[in-house]
Amino acid sequence: MFTQKKFLSLKEAHQHKKAGELLKETFSTKAPALIACYQNLEKWLILPSIDLNDHEEVSHRFHFHLASAGLSKKEHFLLHVKKEDHPSSTPFLPISIFLTSLRSAFNVGSIFRTAEAFRLGTIYCNASTPGPSNPKVQKASMGTFDKVPCHIDFNLENLPRPWIALETASPSTPLSSFTFPSSFTLILGNEEFGIPKEILAQCDTILEIPLCGSKNSLNVASAFAIVASHIRTQLR
Repeated sequence: MFTQKKFLSLKEAHQHKKAGELLKETFSTKAPALIACYQNLEKWLILPSIDLNDHEEVSHRFHFHLASAGLSKKEHFLLHVKKEDHPSSTPFLPISIFLTSLRSAFNVGSIFRTAEAFRLGTIYCNASTPGPSNPKVQKASMGTFDKVPCHIDFNLENLPRPWIALETASPSTPLSSFTFPSSFTLILGNEEFGIPKEILAQCDTILEIPLCGSKNSLNVASAFAIVASHIRTQLR
């Protein structure tokens, strides 16, 4: 809590940093004492009063404070003003998602988030892929890391066929013309070199997302999100 004199003695960027932090806590807790304190900061900063129950107003003001403080935040640090999450009764599909040698915990966490959103099967991580115990995976998953069935240090040989590789290789089948079976293993590869050649040689299908731009590939988590939507639509 600040006195007006102490608050106004801070540099402007620091004032907005503190105001943003207080706004985030106020939005989260709705504590009357914090609401009153933030409303004082509004007056001292000569800002119009906002409705602290209006999600859009709060979000705009929070980002105003960040910009005025010269700060930027990653997604998992932002205010989440969308509708509240809700429990899902939709069962996970009986498919397997095998992650081979992914290096980015952010990508792995994003894959968990997408798998939970579309309720897609079970994730299997090989020995060199960060699993759900990794703090960065947990942050990027936005709280879904413990909602998706997962096995770590897993061998692909123990997963069901057909094996479908998501890869930019030839020959391949365009996603738009592919019909997914009711059960299968989807294989996602390393961000740098993709799926190892020895695994590709054993796959039943190589699936490719047709692209129109100059780049010949997508980020693995982005590619998975596109395929995940197709899978859920087909196997609805």
